[in-house]
Amino acid sequence: MSVGDILRLHDVDLLEVELADARAVSRLRKLGMSLAPHRDLERARERCIAAIDRRWLMLYERAFRRYGRGVAAVRDRVCQGCRVTLPTSVAPSSPRQLTQCESCGRILYWG
Repeated sequence: MSVGDILRLHDVDLLEVELADARAVSRLRKLGMSLAPHRDLERARERCIAAIDRRWLMLYERAFRRYGRGVAAVRDRVCQGCRVTLPTSVAPSSPRQLTQCESCGRILYWG
């Protein structure tokens, strides 16, 4: 399991939200996008979930339900979700290690 697994799940979830919005679907069709059936998204989400540890999945889903986004980027030690400066102790020892914002609870992407 890695940050990439969580990011893939986040992308699928955001796409599902966008496809549930009729205006967004209309706008995408006007741009010439062919939209995948929801069954394909469900299967993709199941594959993503299978690769993620249950603990991290619960944390991600809680943040996603609460904020509409379960992942936040970190720039200059600032969580881009809640704009709180993070202590240096939160920084992962490797880029693949998952961390969580102590303030908002989002999964952090250190990029």
